[in-house]
Amino acid sequence: MAFYNKVGNLLKQSLSQNGPASMLNSIRFMGSQSKLFVGGLSYGTDDHSLKDAFSSFGEVVEARVITDRDSGRSRGFGFVSFSSDESASSAVSAMDGQDLQGRNIRVSYATERPSGNRGFGGGGGGGGNYSGGYGSRAGGDGGF
Repeated sequence: MAFYNKVGNLLKQSLSQNGPASMLNSIRFMGSQSKLFVGGLSYGTDDHSLKDAFSSFGEVVEARVITDRDSGRSRGFGFVSFSSDESASSAVSAMDGQDLQGRNIRVSYATERPSGNRGFGGGGGGGGNYSGGYGSRAGGDGGF
C-alpha cells in the first residue's frame, strides 16, 4: 500500500510542477534506478578508477568495467551503481559528455536487457550472453 501512495504522490507532484514529461522521469526514479551505464571509456580505465571518478556524487555501491572474456581487455563501457537515486541523477547530469582519462564518456541510466537469445552465440544456452542483466550484449558489435 505504501508503494501505491508513493506512486500517487510522485505523479501528482510531477504533473503539477512540470507536466507529463516530468511524470516519466518520476516513474523511472521510483524503481530505485541507481545503476548507470558509462560508455566511451578509455581502455585504461579499470573498476577502481571508474569508482573514483563517480564517488564525489555519492556512495558508489559497485563500479564495474566490462571486459572481453577471452582477452580480458576492456570493452570500453561499464556500470556504476549508487546507493541513492539522487546520487545517480547528479552523476548523470555532471558526467555525461565529460572527459575521463582522455575520452568523452556517455553516462545514462542503465536499462534492463531483455531476456532470450539475441541472434548471436552458439546454440543451446545462447553462448556469450553477459549475465549482469543490464544494458550490454556480449559478442559481436560491442553492444551499442
